[in-house]
Amino acid sequence: MEADVIELASLAAMPPALLAALAVLAVLQIVLDVVALVDLYRRPTSQVATGNKWIWVAVIVLVNLLGAILYFAIGRRPPPAAEPERAPGQSARVEKIVDSLYGPPDDPTKQ
Repeated sequence: MEADVIELASLAAMPPALLAALAVLAVLQIVLDVVALVDLYRRPTSQVATGNKWIWVAVIVLVNLLGAILYFAIGRRPPPAAEPERAPGQSARVEKIVDSLYGPPDDPTKQ
């Protein structure tokens, strides 16, 4: 009981600016953790570095603020780039315009 009273007294003795900064940091940590966990849940396993989501759950939850930052920095792989779809009649027209602007491609296999 005495330890609780001493802890509350020392908390009240802190400057208000420091308490506000700690509150902002705590909210930031919770928001980042939730966003990272939701992103990890929605992301396919093939787009997660190491290919194991449970490792990243442990990193995000156990390493506090740095865990979510590490996940966003190195834990995610970008999705594979998709080829843009062209309308059936515009393909030849677009290639003709590109060839007139930039000249025909050097590599005949890319035509």
